Amino acid sequence: MQIGPHVLANNLFVAPMAGVTDRPFRQLCRTLGAGYAVSEMVTSRRELWNSLKTSRRANHEGEPGPVAVQIAGTDADMMAEAAAYNIDRGAQIIDINMGCPAKKVCNKWAGSALMQDEPLALSIAQAVVNVGEARGVPVTLKMRTGWDADHRNAVGLARGFEAAGIRMLTVHGRTREQGYKGRAEYDTVAAVKEAVRIPVVANGDVDSPWKAREVLARTGADAVMIGRAAQGRPWIFREVAHFLATGELLAPPLVVEVRRLLLAHLEDHYGLYGEYTGVRSARKHIAWYVRGLPGATSFRERMNAIEDCGEQLRAVAGFFDELAGQGDRMPPAAQEEDEEETSRQEA
Repeated sequence: MQIGPHVLANNLFVAPMAGVTDRPFRQLCRTLGAGYAVSEMVTSRRELWNSLKTSRRANHEGEPGPVAVQIAGTDADMMAEAAAYNIDRGAQIIDINMGCPAKKVCNKWAGSALMQDEPLALSIAQAVVNVGEARGVPVTLKMRTGWDADHRNAVGLARGFEAAGIRMLTVHGRTREQGYKGRAEYDTVAAVKEAVRIPVVANGDVDSPWKAREVLARTGADAVMIGRAAQGRPWIFREVAHFLATGELLAPPLVVEVRRLLLAHLEDHYGLYGEYTGVRSARKHIAWYVRGLPGATSFRERMNAIEDCGEQLRAVAGFFDELAGQGDRMPPAAQEEDEEETSRQEA
């Protein structure tokens, strides 16, 4: 896989998810086999660029390249300015968000809402590409299949985006109207791949090694993007990579390894957010790691009352020490979904 001058390690990508895909999470996923990761979306509104929230989202300290930043907005000039701002601060790839289905984003006519206004969507793509080309930075774009079942316009837009100079397209196999309900469909992704010459990435419901292989085969896509399935299970990337290469499934990770990974993830998380915010924002990550495991419900209730980083680390370590006493390897964990939360997150 290659995006402009950047050769990627493989064709397994981490989806940009608001409140999830921060620098610690991106680095962890890449350590565990992801070939590429895109940041949480950064607003094109200049007045918010210096906010603490945006500065954390734009933090790429120590992150291996290529550094990819996703931007969101509704005005071509503002999006161009946002692209230049992020390039000046180290972005090596700019990704345009036309895929987020969240109401608070779409109500402002950003994200996947832009697919309703094709001239505006194309003008934004062209404006951002112009900035990127002037600085030698490739621009990519993520979108959905369309606004609703009666308006699946991804193929037509894909051709327009390619003509504008977009270097890679990611297509989530649902309309904006669907959010994350129902099942993703891949026929539209396959049609987009057939219609353009640039790389196409398939996204939506890729939650296992065999599903990744199926989606790649059905769509002809150049890569797959994994989002929700990596929450609490970042080793899914090495599982998929191994399966695609050998046709064999890896054994579940050792409990002691997951304990080490999670504690290191938490330390990095605290370093980015500080103790007050870090201990609170880490709770969702911890909940995902223990989801469906023995004793998880009572542990989450106790853990959610902890307000000290050191105590949170000790609680997590203790939970996995007890789990290790029940077996060397991680037991299968239930994959529960919170549709409202995930629709807020994934862009």
